[in-house]
Amino acid sequence: MLRYYLALLLLGVIWGSNFIFMKWSTLLITPMQTVLLRVLFGFLPLLIVAGYSKQLQLSQLKHLFHFMVMSVLATTFYYYGFVAGTDLIPTSVAGLLSGSIPIFTFICAFLFLRQDRPTLQMLMGVIVGFTGIIISARPWEGTEGVNIMGVLWMLAGTTSLGISFVYAQRQLSPLKLPPLVLATWQTGCATVTLLILTDLSGISHLAADIKTVLGVVLGLGVLGTGAAFFLYYYAIEKLGSVKASGATYIAPLVAVIIGAIVGEDMNSSIVIAFMLILGGVILIQTGKPKASPIQAADIDRHQP
Repeated sequence: MLRYYLALLLLGVIWGSNFIFMKWSTLLITPMQTVLLRVLFGFLPLLIVAGYSKQLQLSQLKHLFHFMVMSVLATTFYYYGFVAGTDLIPTSVAGLLSGSIPIFTFICAFLFLRQDRPTLQMLMGVIVGFTGIIISARPWEGTEGVNIMGVLWMLAGTTSLGISFVYAQRQLSPLKLPPLVLATWQTGCATVTLLILTDLSGISHLAADIKTVLGVVLGLGVLGTGAAFFLYYYAIEKLGSVKASGATYIAPLVAVIIGAIVGEDMNSSIVIAFMLILGGVILIQTGKPKASPIQAADIDRHQP
């Protein structure tokens, strides 16, 4: 069990470091181009490893619909929301908002997974977490505060990924496909879609800064996409959707630390928002869901 939680820790660190790479990239190229490069350089190493291990099979194409859905929910739209949001707001605030993923995952699980019925503690976690989101956005400051469009893009991406956790548990986990296979098909579908939709004009501007090139190729691509999706499916398979999404409460701390290092303003509202979002996630994670009537009857039947 320890190695599963170590995988979550690593996933959280990778996700938390992605925001500074996204910020660097959007200074030179568009958010859509950033997403394309991120997915492409995440897909290529996955394809090489999956091909070498001979885990990819043509018979898996019968699940293409599910791969396409996941490519939108957990790759294309999710990444675009995060890149577009990070382009408009500080990386520390973007990282804080990404920490709300378990909250949206819990809401989706409650709506679509019958086994995840909320307790009062879990509902309190949602309220506390949303309070943290509001404080991090600081809407009362108007135009002088955080860019609201950036916040909305972040929340759109967060919601999309939250839905993907539930969809993966419900539709993909029963297929018993290896995490490497799922990650490869998903990023492959997303790469094709993005190549069709992305305007490549000016994408060569990225080459003007080697630091940003490495950040996009290695930070966002190989680690932030390829390795992250492998860990993502591995965690869902072993821990379930709600617990697996707990990796995201590590990301805000990493993002805030990196934001402080690069000189972003670290005011009291960021600290308060972080504590509230983290507190909300902990309340949700530690709140044991109520068993549904069907589950309770099933438990009774199997008791000695």
